[in-house]
Amino acid sequence: MKTTANKITIARIALIPVFLILAYTGHMYWALAVYAIACLSDMADGYIARHYNQITNFGKFMDPLADKMLVLSAMCFFAENGQMPGWCVAVVLFREFAVSGLRLIAVEQSRVIAAAWSGKIKTGCTMVGLGAMLVFPDVPMLNTICITLIVITTVYSGIEYFYKNRDVFSDID
Repeated sequence: MKTTANKITIARIALIPVFLILAYTGHMYWALAVYAIACLSDMADGYIARHYNQITNFGKFMDPLADKMLVLSAMCFFAENGQMPGWCVAVVLFREFAVSGLRLIAVEQSRVIAAAWSGKIKTGCTMVGLGAMLVFPDVPMLNTICITLIVITTVYSGIEYFYKNRDVFSDID
């Protein structure tokens, strides 16, 4: 757990309450800065883990969890402030739980479902979209575009994970 990549992941998790405190107290530019650092740290820890052979089981588990914690925290903030409908948060939560369940079923069959490109695109679109919503909170059309992009990429990637791994369900008792 003492790798540089894992330390960055832990730092990203630690930034989430800082982001929320800043956002809820109206310090939006500081909140945006913390959010941007957290998002960029996701790319940094992945690069470091792969480039310097620091891939660990802890990182495989915590890195995607940290991403989910960050974006869902931001989405809850937006939903509470009326910038995002609650159903959008529910769609993202449903997809995350469903894909996690699929992965658990696969693990019982000694299979690992690796991250798909659609999942990476979904994460990137979500992080960028939420960042744009932080920068331009009073532009309803931008909010609508970001929410639409988040929902489309989330639903598409969820469907792709289940379609490409549908054989996992053939071995269920």
